Amino acid sequence: MASKDYYGILGISRGASDKDIKDAFRKLARKYHPDVNPGNKTAEDKFKEINQAYEVLSDSQKRKKYDQFGEHWEHADQFKQSGRDGASGANFDFSQFNFSGGQGSSQFTNAAGMDNLFENLFGGMHNRRAQPRRGQDIEHQVEITLEEALSGASRLLNLQTEDPCNTCNGTGRVQKNTCTVCRGSGVIPRVRQLEVKIPAGVRVGSRIRIAGQGAPGQGGSAGNLYLLINIRTHAGFERHDDDLLTDVPLPLTVAVLGGKIEVPTLNGKLELKIPPETQNGRIFRLSGQGMPHLGKESRGDLLAKMTVVLPLNLNSEEKELFSRLRKLRDEQR
Repeated sequence: MASKDYYGILGISRGASDKDIKDAFRKLARKYHPDVNPGNKTAEDKFKEINQAYEVLSDSQKRKKYDQFGEHWEHADQFKQSGRDGASGANFDFSQFNFSGGQGSSQFTNAAGMDNLFENLFGGMHNRRAQPRRGQDIEHQVEITLEEALSGASRLLNLQTEDPCNTCNGTGRVQKNTCTVCRGSGVIPRVRQLEVKIPAGVRVGSRIRIAGQGAPGQGGSAGNLYLLINIRTHAGFERHDDDLLTDVPLPLTVAVLGGKIEVPTLNGKLELKIPPETQNGRIFRLSGQGMPHLGKESRGDLLAKMTVVLPLNLNSEEKELFSRLRKLRDEQR
């Protein structure tokens, strides 16, 4: 049996960074996890192999030993210690043991046999307790409508994350052996649902922090979830900070003579009094009819921009009236 190439198992080069290793592991773990491939023995074996490779390469000290000694890296310290205790590796005859896994007289041709051998020789392996690690923060894009930004909203999210392994409590070890469930990674990929609240007044690019809902830690606290807000473009309103701008059609007769019109808002319609001789493009400010100020009860304003609408399909009487008006205006010049 050929020795295992942990770099090849994860599909990375020997010069891969810690991030490359972690990204490769997560991608493969999600693909081959037994929960995703129920009853698939090939996927299960592949998942175990991936976890074994990650357990070694994600630890800088283990990786250094693996690069030097290959898949029997974890016994390197015992070889060195035997030399310091007087049982020099140069004088000790290891020829009876088949470390390569090929044909030979040794019964120790697998990892379990190797563990038993060195436990008998040196009193067992020292299992160091992993240092607590805080979980990573997670970012999630959420799109809402302008109306939802006005009143607040909620969303039910499906988050792909990693939970601490229940078998080893996220340590990667059960007694002296690597955990067979997570294969030493300490985590199990999962998809969980979470209902989140989006406060009124959020803007495009708002980053909402939800404490403790990120990736779980390994012996430490969970990370945070950050919602990145995007707001759909609205057909009737433009947002400027917390003010809203809307175009309002203004009949020519009301623009000239004055009167009352209805102005649309996100909460319905309001009546607005228009003074005589209102010019095209004039803006009226409706106080407190804009967007909420985030975290406050006050709101911005609604800016109603008048667009004068000329009458169409004039009858003969209407045309006569405009002709008389033009004549009067010409006489006043």
